[in-house]
Amino acid sequence: MPRSTLLLAIALTAFGASARADEFTRADVDRYLKEFESVAAEGRKLWTNGSVGTNGVACAQCHPNAANTHPETYPKFQKQLGKVAQLFEMVNWCIRNPLQGQNLAADDPRMTALVSYITFERRGMKLTPGVH
Repeated sequence: MPRSTLLLAIALTAFGASARADEFTRADVDRYLKEFESVAAEGRKLWTNGSVGTNGVACAQCHPNAANTHPETYPKFQKQLGKVAQLFEMVNWCIRNPLQGQNLAADDPRMTALVSYITFERRGMKLTPGVH
């Protein structure tokens, strides 16, 4: 075996031994779930209070309990946007149009909360990207 191949194999083995990002303790999982549920709860507040837009309309007026949002189907073609879109893009369409508000950045904590709430309400559903 050439020396460079041997050094690469040793380096990859050493890296692999220390790179265990996918290993979690029960305490980690419980903490992560609690954090997700907390963010989803903030999303529900935003969803129901009419503060996201400028006209007082709440997301829940059209989508009570995030009904008919189907986050498990994204990304998918959205007629309103004329392209294959991510869920946050459709949320922004609703914010701009029925709610008469301004787009939220994909990493805005409010967008994270809204998308977390939507996906929380549909937890357990099979992923079916692209389906209508």
